[in-house]
Amino acid sequence: MNDFNAFRYNAKTHVGLKRKVNEDSVLALPGHDIWVVSDGMGGHEAGDFASRLIADSIATIPQGLEPGDRMHALRDAIQQAHRIIVQEAEDRGRGVIGATVAALIMANGHFVGLWAGDSRIYRLRDGHIEMLTTDHSAVAEFVTSGRMTWDEAEQHPQSNAITRAVGVGDDLELDKVRGETRSGDRFLLCSDGLTKYATFSILERTLKRFPLETVSDELVQIALTGGGADNISVIVVDVI
Repeated sequence: MNDFNAFRYNAKTHVGLKRKVNEDSVLALPGHDIWVVSDGMGGHEAGDFASRLIADSIATIPQGLEPGDRMHALRDAIQQAHRIIVQEAEDRGRGVIGATVAALIMANGHFVGLWAGDSRIYRLRDGHIEMLTTDHSAVAEFVTSGRMTWDEAEQHPQSNAITRAVGVGDDLELDKVRGETRSGDRFLLCSDGLTKYATFSILERTLKRFPLETVSDELVQIALTGGGADNISVIVVDVI
């Protein structure tokens, strides 16, 4: 599917230490060069439904699409999931059902990231980590205005208050980031179950130190050692 780069990946999700149900979903579609992390909200039989529906919707993207069509199909699949979740919440007559999404697609030496909520996409390049997404959260304004760092924002009492999610509100606005890929780039997609416990420096050090075969396990273990209060989902993608 990609004439410029090849990719390897490792994905892992863990229920954590405090919750009985894993409301996160991870999806890898190497035939499409698409990877997705989704973090459900709304409790058992709601959050897990929402995140799984997003993954299932994206998994129906047909094979053989041109890169531009594939990106549009990814966006359309997320929007379709949004509409279904909104209707499901109405049918159940209950409160919020929704999920974050962070999706990465590669094609022709470029990447595109689409997201809503506070699941994140990072890139490690030349030994330095960069957060490619910006959380849709109540505390994001503090970071963008320079009043605190993302690491500090994770410890704020309102850090769990997200302002945008799939299935929440009438219309879903997906943010997008794009750029070139280089051989040696390492991308990380994760839910906030990891970033609650892993600062930028910890992520950078771990992504630099461990091979693809074990890096996802190491990242999950960092969150578990820190307390594991939430579900934890990680996908690491290496550009060859």
